[in-house]
Amino acid sequence: MSGRGRLALCAAAATLAAACSLLPLVQSVGWLLQAAFLLAIVVGAGGLARRVPVARPLTVALQALLVLLLLTLAFAREQAVAGLVPGPDAITEFGQLLAEGSRDIGQYSIPAPVTSGIGLMLVGGVLVIGLLVDALAVTYRSAAPAGLPLLALYSVAAGLAQGGTRWLWFVPAAAGYLLLLLAEGRDRLAQWGRVFGGAAPPPSRLSAGLESGGGTVAPVRTGRRIGAVSLGIALLLPAALPSLGEGLLESQRRPQGAGSGSGGVTAVNPLVSLQNSLNQPENQEVLSYRTTEENTQDLYLRIVALDRFDGTSWNPSRRPVGPVPDQLPPPAGLEPSVKTTPFDLTVSASDAYRQGWLPMPYPATRVEIGGRWSFEPEGRTLVGDRGQTTQGVDYQVSSLRVEPTAEQLAAAGSPPADVVREYGGVPDSLPDVVAQTAVDVTDGAGNDYEKAVRLQDWFSSEGGFTYDTDVDAGTGSDAITRFLDQKEGFCVHFAFSMAAMARTLGIPARVAIGFAPGTPTAGGTVSVGLRDAHAWPELYFENVGWVRFEPTPTRGSVPDYALPETPSGGADDPAVPQPAETDLPSSEPSASDSCPPDLRRLGECEPPPAQAAGGSGDGGPPLGTVLLWVTAALVLLAVPLLPLLWRVRLRGRRLGAGPGRAADDTVGRILAAWRELIDSAWDYGILPDDAQTPRRAAARIVADGGLAGEAAEAAERVAAAVEQALYAPEPRPAPGIAE
Repeated sequence: MSGRGRLALCAAAATLAAACSLLPLVQSVGWLLQAAFLLAIVVGAGGLARRVPVARPLTVALQALLVLLLLTLAFAREQAVAGLVPGPDAITEFGQLLAEGSRDIGQYSIPAPVTSGIGLMLVGGVLVIGLLVDALAVTYRSAAPAGLPLLALYSVAAGLAQGGTRWLWFVPAAAGYLLLLLAEGRDRLAQWGRVFGGAAPPPSRLSAGLESGGGTVAPVRTGRRIGAVSLGIALLLPAALPSLGEGLLESQRRPQGAGSGSGGVTAVNPLVSLQNSLNQPENQEVLSYRTTEENTQDLYLRIVALDRFDGTSWNPSRRPVGPVPDQLPPPAGLEPSVKTTPFDLTVSASDAYRQGWLPMPYPATRVEIGGRWSFEPEGRTLVGDRGQTTQGVDYQVSSLRVEPTAEQLAAAGSPPADVVREYGGVPDSLPDVVAQTAVDVTDGAGNDYEKAVRLQDWFSSEGGFTYDTDVDAGTGSDAITRFLDQKEGFCVHFAFSMAAMARTLGIPARVAIGFAPGTPTAGGTVSVGLRDAHAWPELYFENVGWVRFEPTPTRGSVPDYALPETPSGGADDPAVPQPAETDLPSSEPSASDSCPPDLRRLGECEPPPAQAAGGSGDGGPPLGTVLLWVTAALVLLAVPLLPLLWRVRLRGRRLGAGPGRAADDTVGRILAAWRELIDSAWDYGILPDDAQTPRRAAARIVADGGLAGEAAEAAERVAAAVEQALYAPEPRPAPGIAE
């Protein structure tokens, strides 16, 4: 293998070694294998282009174009022209994937599943870094600066991944960079052979590798210095980066769920995902459904249940999953004596909604859906397998409307020991004020049901709490104490706090994440938007099972069994769902027409404030998405120009005075002009031959380049000046050599 081929191989290996530092951030390693395969194609194409030979800027441009084609083939094949050429639809798909990847980063905790958006970011990032390293180290023969892209890749991983073992991933990244430097140094020494010593240290290079002032000493010292600085920055920069605490950026010390690869449910940061959804500028539809259920006011679509509370966060437990059965097993704890009404639901998910869990009413009894889905029986959830999401899927669900009476809930016996052990644990880190507040609020209650209703009413109407999606109250036990003190928050805070307080009272509890009922449309369907994202507590009562409560004021609807007094006219009340948010435009129906009876009774039906001016939600894509597309297009246009800009800057430095260059640096000026002559010939396809003397190299450039007259004489004068500078006891100035 030629020296340049070995250098290209080492550049690719260094890139993949640095990319290994990203492995702790996600669950699967398949993306790295895909990136390695695609990077091998890009590096191989660069090697072929350099052998043709092709001018260096054109080589890099061809590799950049190949990167775009490969990413299109891998991530936007269906939208591309002929499955390969990126057209407007493919560019739009890239923009959507990048936007979804950004949302996924904020939604999932480490290790995150490799969704399509995150996969594009990972594979695309490795390919871009690999292209830069190959261009610097191989095409432009400057291995030392190639450490900067590697440093950027490692620094991103080190800044996101937390924990005591993150420094171990620096070892393969540093080893890859040192291997690249070693390969370049070996290639340089092999080209120039023995370095002769003397009174004055002569330069050891005669062609493209010549450096000013000292031959091999200057490039070796420069490489050492850049390498030392790069390694030092790589060690110090992660320690200086701020610790980020949300979603994929959250600490690895936070308990995580297992992804589909390990047969379980993946953890999600509901605080981040719900707050982001509730604060969207427009209520984008994610689902629509038709149902045989007459009253959709209580039809919540549940995604996942968070049952593990460690005092810092709520997460789903690691549980085994299996194939989706034709008939789902009976819900835990529900006895035949409790009234249930079956109903059916036909759901259509939008193409913009990608979720690894399937939204369903609880408790579903049957699900008909295509694709790769698994069933987790304890939480009664369907989980996507091997990248399966809800994007564009249609499915049918049969479910039960459970209607326990207040008497049945009040008469519920003690829950089984295994339920208490699984869903009743309270960590020692939970502040005492939480349990004390729960005792004070429920003082005088005769049973667990009365305690649950008092907690719900205290949060929703009697405790002075305010619904606000803009608060920054954090998560975990500290968030609960701040929330109880400030009394401002949104559904996550209400659900988390009520579930934690219920556990302190001995009531098994968990938190459900999903969607509030949605809004009926004129066509007979119900539309569910991003702002319908919701969280609510579920408490366990023996012989009834898991029961929903609604502590969040002005959101959702309080079930009839949880009302302090059951409305007498419930059958005549209009089945109009509660609006999904409190900041609807003034053109919406009045509070008396749209407010559910339970909220009217609580006095929570004030007219909503007018929406701030800013345009409707149907005027095109959001501004952020447009800016993302424009930025991506500019980056794609700028990447092929980077080699040209680098070349222009390098030419100016060589032929100009140069920063810090002494006026009497005769040898430096001559050798810089010689290197520029060699590289200019290379730009026109005349590959350097480092084994030739300056005079023979100049004659070859004249012959292969078809130079004649003044141009040929100029090349010969430069070669003669180089020989005089290298071998004369006292190098003489060469006026006008740059010209």
